[in-house]
Parts: sequence; C-alpha cells; structure tokens
Amino acid sequence: MKTATAGARAAAWTRCGSCTALVYGKRLARNLLVCPECGHHSRLTASQRVDQLLDAGSFAPLPIEPVAFDVLGFTDTRPYRRRWEAAREETSLAEAVLCGTASIGAYPIVAAIMDFRFLGGSLGSAVGEMITLAVERAVDDALALLIVTTSGGARMQEGCLSLMQMAKTGIAIQRHRERGLLSISLVTDPTYGGVAASFATNTDVIVAESGSRMGFAGPRVIRQTIGQELPAEFQSSGFLASKGQVDIVADRVDLRTCLTQLLSAGYRAPAAAGASAGPAPAGPPAGPAPGGLPGGSVGGPVGVVITDPERLVQRDPWETVRLARDTARPTVQDYLARSFDAFVELRGDRLYGDCRAVVAGLAEIDGLAVAVVGTQKGHSTADLIANNFGMPQPEGYRKAMRVMSLAARLGLPVVTLIDTPGAYPGREAEERGQASAIAHAIQRMSAFPTPIIAVITGEGGSGGALALAVADRVLVAENGVFSVISPEACSAILWNDAHAAAQAARALGLTAPSLLRLGIVDAVVPEPLGGAQADHGAAADLLRAAVVETLRPLLSVPAAELVNARRGRFRRFGQAAVATPAASTPSPGSAELRLRPRQEETAA
Repeated sequence: MKTATAGARAAAWTRCGSCTALVYGKRLARNLLVCPECGHHSRLTASQRVDQLLDAGSFAPLPIEPVAFDVLGFTDTRPYRRRWEAAREETSLAEAVLCGTASIGAYPIVAAIMDFRFLGGSLGSAVGEMITLAVERAVDDALALLIVTTSGGARMQEGCLSLMQMAKTGIAIQRHRERGLLSISLVTDPTYGGVAASFATNTDVIVAESGSRMGFAGPRVIRQTIGQELPAEFQSSGFLASKGQVDIVADRVDLRTCLTQLLSAGYRAPAAAGASAGPAPAGPPAGPAPGGLPGGSVGGPVGVVITDPERLVQRDPWETVRLARDTARPTVQDYLARSFDAFVELRGDRLYGDCRAVVAGLAEIDGLAVAVVGTQKGHSTADLIANNFGMPQPEGYRKAMRVMSLAARLGLPVVTLIDTPGAYPGREAEERGQASAIAHAIQRMSAFPTPIIAVITGEGGSGGALALAVADRVLVAENGVFSVISPEACSAILWNDAHAAAQAARALGLTAPSLLRLGIVDAVVPEPLGGAQADHGAAADLLRAAVVETLRPLLSVPAAELVNARRGRFRRFGQAAVATPAASTPSPGSAELRLRPRQEETAA
C-alpha cells in the first residue's frame, strides 16, 4: 500500500473545484487540502486521512487480505472482476477500506477508513467483512471505534450479498455498544446509500466534516425516481445538523481535536463505570450522612450545599419567582464555561431536528467525565427567541435521552441543569409528540444505571422540568423555584384572576425552603450575595462545588442499588395521602431507606 501526504500529491497550482480560484499547491497542502479562498474541502484518500487524523506512526493494518469475490459472474459494460482488479491497481489498495489499530491523542482505537477512489467506496462483501472484523477487534480489545465513511452506496455487482453487509456491520456495532465502548463515525463527502443507512449513522457519535453530504437516496436517484427538485443545501452537513441528524459539524483542521475530546470522555468511562457498578470501597459509613446522602459531607460543616431549611433566607415566594426568572442569571452555557473544565456539545435527536432550548454533551468536572444536559434561555431578547425562551420541543427531550443513554452505556454520570418555564406548548410540539417525549424521558431516566444529579438553577416549570429531574439527587439554587404550574396560570385557573399570581406563588410551595421540607429536593445550592445574577463567577464556583460534593459519594454505589433507590425516591411521594399498609409500611431492606429518610410525611 502506498502512503502519500497531501503535500506529496499537491500540484504546483491547483484550481479549486468549488470557487475555481487558483491556489498554490504547497499552500493547499498546508491547509489540509481545504481551499483557503472559499473553504471547500477536497476529497482525501484513505492514506491521507491516516496521515491527518491518526497519531504519527500509530496505524498498524489488520492482517486482512480480500480476495476476488464475483459470485454472480456479473458483467455490465465490463466484467466486475476486471473492474475490481483495475481499482486495486489504480489505488494501490486491497479494497475500499483500510482497517487497523491506531491512536488519536494517545488514545488507542480501531479505525476503518474508506476510500472513494476504489469503486466509489461501494459496500461489498469484502468491505463489510473487513469493517466487521475491525469492530470485532475493538470488542475483543475493549477499544473505541472510529469509522471514516465515504461511499456511493452498496456494490450492485454483488447483488443481495452486498445488501446483507448493512445488517452484518450493524449487528457488530451493536455488540460493540453492548460492551460499553465508544463508537464514532466521521462522515465525509460523499456518504450515501447502504453505508449511510448502516455504520455511518448507527454509531454513538456522528461527526460530519464540513461540506460533506449524506443521505440514503442521492440527489440523482431522487430526481430520477420521483422527479423532485432539491434545494442546493439539501443533504449537506449544515442541512443534516439543522435536521438533528449529526452531532457535530467540524472543519478539517478541527477534526483531530474534536475526536481527541470525544475519546477522552470515552476512555474515562471504565473507571467511573467500575466504581458505580462494583462494591463500595471500605471507609464510608454504612448509614446515611447528614441530609440523607451516603458517605459524603453534604449538610456537614465542610459541605457547600444546604440541607437544613432553617439555614435559608425566608424570602417572599413571589420575589423568589422574579429572581429565578431574572435574565441576568447564569445560563447553562455560562455554567458550562465556568463550572466545568471541558465540554463537547452533541446535537440533534437523529429523528427530526436540534432543539436549541436543550444543550447536551460530554464534559469534565474535577477530573470526572460526565454527560451534561441543560435547558438554555439567554440574556438578550435575540438569544431568548433563538432558544425558544428555554422551552424544549420534543426533539430537545429526545436529544437529552440520547445523550443520557450514551452516558449510561459508557458508565458516565449525568448532570442536568434545569432553567425552564416548561415544555413548549405550541401546535408543532403537540404534532411531534410533546407529551410522549416527556413521558418517555421520565420513564427512561428512572432506569439509567449511572449516577444522575439534577440542579434547578432558575425556573423548574412543571413536567417540562421534571422530564430532566428524575435523578438520584435533586438540588435547587437558593433563588430557584420548582412548581407544578406557573403562579400566573394557577391564579387564572383557581382564583379566576390573573393578577393573583403573587398569592398563588405563596400557596404553591415552590421555593427552596418548602421544597426541602417536602423532600422534593435533597439540598440547596447557595448563591452569592445579591443572587447568582450579581456574580456569575461565584455562582459557578458554588455550583461546581455542589455538583462534585453530591456526585462523588454516588460513584461507589452499585448501579442496581442506584436505580432501586431512585425509583424508591419517587415512589414515596404522596404515600401519606392514602392510608393503607402498603403505602404506610416501606418494604424491609429498601435501598431507598438506606439512601434517604422519608421526609414528606414529617414535613406534611
């Protein structure tokens, strides 16, 4: 196999295939074959991808040797076997994919990198077998997987055997996923047909190179089949991102950094998973710590969070509502920038679109890799409008569940930051299943086998907030609120007077002291003097300390016990409303009782 860098292949002068500008070859090579005039990303060979993406000298090809495979004796204008042999000679490749072990940023991976020059990167039996063997090697060695795709689709000359490769590779990637390993596909131009509908899109994270195009049916097929005219940006990386089909769109120069950040989170996962799923280490006390949290300092003299409602300022609830809604308060993006050490955003629900009211991705805090999901409002009118005033659409909840599901598979804890007036109530949200999205989010969060911390940083509006707050520990900011309904709506319904909102706020029990007494929240995150809006830096420091303090003790709790306790936490709400032995007598040995005392009855 020949290896050649972009520089070695660059001509003295090259005309850009997009803007037609003449570009000096060495300049183009230094720019990774991206036109410096218009940003057009030229296609790369598999060897060039190896040179650009992988650590120098790290790629070791797997011992795989494809053979001629023409079971149909297929001939069009030329026998298939001659086409295949000619492709091998012209490209110096054995097949349309290079497979091997390598590293990116010193993180070991198995890589499968396709090359469009070899029969259009078509998916034939050998390509499917080689990719499957690569995935199986990643499973056997417990390595992350990277697949770089470029393909026109299935290899028609092999008939249905080519079609079967879609299923075979998909099954292999599912086995890799079941092992709790990270898989990434890097979509490059073009990626169509059977490749787009298999390993290009069934990995954990989909990164699209800027300018790439991907779809099941290519534009020519669409025009020929149904005569439909298509917009110029159709199936482009930007189009795919707007429709929620890819997580990240990155320029070529940023791809290595992006992949390294993703792998960093993936390779921190085994330690976290082992800690949460294995036996608790010796040392922590067997019973609950102050505030009902296992083995931590929460509520103690050195803890940041507050578990005693008497330590809180007893403020008028309506004033607290107004403080919680203050647009000067830190947003989730502010907290991500200040409270966390790194963050890689993952976008889209893979079904319809990307809801900007929900921000989700992988982050790091105090040396721990975590997944973060938050609702985003904004400080300016333009930001509020762009983010739908922090009201998630159904695709926002589905994106959140997708990222949480990835976190659970990788063994990463989940942190949610909630500041929303509620789920978006518009017609389009109802048409896309808002109620179902919320219901499934609540149900799925109850079952994720990984620690979950929810923090209500401002408004916690009804079911739209609860959909992100089914957690092991629920915290609320000192000036945050959590309510079944907004005071304005409550006053309009029950008082028949929209101007009775202040009175409704006082009756709803929505402030931190009331929530703490009822056991709705486990602890309160203090705010700096003047509130979080007065000092973003201090507020972020307090949030960071509260999250770390609350999360670390949960890392040693076995996953099954976490899930049981989480379900038990919510099971007890309202038990005192019905006088039956089942409701009043908790089951012996309940994990919920070990982790948290029943506070609601005493508060009531």
